[in-house]
Amino acid sequence: MILRTFGWSFAVTALGLAFAAWQWGWEAFGIVLILSVLEISLSFDNAVVNAGVLKKMNAFWQKVFLTVGILVAVFGMRLVFPVVIVAVSAETGPVEAVRLALDEPARYEALVTDAHPAIAAFGGMFLLMIFLDFVLEDRDIKWLARLERPLARLGKVDMLSVCVALGALLVTATAFATHAHISTGHTDKSATVLLAGVAGLVTYLVVGGLSGYFESRLEDEESSPGDRPVSAVALAGKAAFFLFLYLEVLDASFSFDGVIGAFAVTNHIFWMALGLGIGAMYVRSLTVHLVRQGTLDDYVYLEHGAHYAIGALAGILLVTVRYEVNEIVTGLIGVLLIAASFVSSVRRNRALARGETEEVGAGV
Repeated sequence: MILRTFGWSFAVTALGLAFAAWQWGWEAFGIVLILSVLEISLSFDNAVVNAGVLKKMNAFWQKVFLTVGILVAVFGMRLVFPVVIVAVSAETGPVEAVRLALDEPARYEALVTDAHPAIAAFGGMFLLMIFLDFVLEDRDIKWLARLERPLARLGKVDMLSVCVALGALLVTATAFATHAHISTGHTDKSATVLLAGVAGLVTYLVVGGLSGYFESRLEDEESSPGDRPVSAVALAGKAAFFLFLYLEVLDASFSFDGVIGAFAVTNHIFWMALGLGIGAMYVRSLTVHLVRQGTLDDYVYLEHGAHYAIGALAGILLVTVRYEVNEIVTGLIGVLLIAASFVSSVRRNRALARGETEEVGAGV
């Protein structure tokens, strides 16, 4: 089972490290290995959240996630995305951006870092909407019940999550504008931050709304299977497709800070892509493993912990629009939240095994 799920990850690791050592030497081997380990350790919360979405898909779409999806994650986010950022920032073509990455790595790094406020605003808003829509929904199973019960009551207010997210974006853009004015005398980029944040919000609403629409249509089809022009299979395909798009944007939002943070280790574009790509393979495999093992069903608070980790990451991304936050801190917060939710899940399972009916969680 392990080999079947992680086989491709093991193979890509061996080939990637061998290629790095053969092409660039042992220094490249070590750096690629370090980046791989960092990506895996800092992205466990990503795998848990992905598993919560992926379990709704059939085996075909799970395979698509592991094949086409990994191409998007590895080549799109880890290689093409930084090049696109540089091309846009430097107002040049992609070929020139690649030349900068190879011949002028310091300038390439500076251009990518310069684009970080807009990237953080987009990713932060997308992740913040995921977190808000989770905690503002009334759920049968509650982990931090003393917090989640009042939030669920507040969630009955229409569009509250959008209002809160836009408020957070306005505060972020204003703080960034003040900081930019004090330090450089320019406030131009605050408009870029605002625009990128709105784009992240719109992306969430469009992709999440479409996937939710087709999911609800599928449920209606299954509950009332009368003579309808659209088959349940077709609806499942559309729902799965938009869930797949949702997963890809979600994964991209998680990877923003990792791509930017990789420059702390190296500014060699291909070493970064190779190391982060290997790590992304394991995140994908771990996601499928969690689904196939039914881990989220057995440990019911894991999904809660992962969404709180998303909320923490969203807040950190918005904070990094102005301030610098170490990626290790970001990763540790996510790991600690998931670990706490896992421990609470184990306690709950033991209580249920003893025949106790009262829900066991943190804060209940």
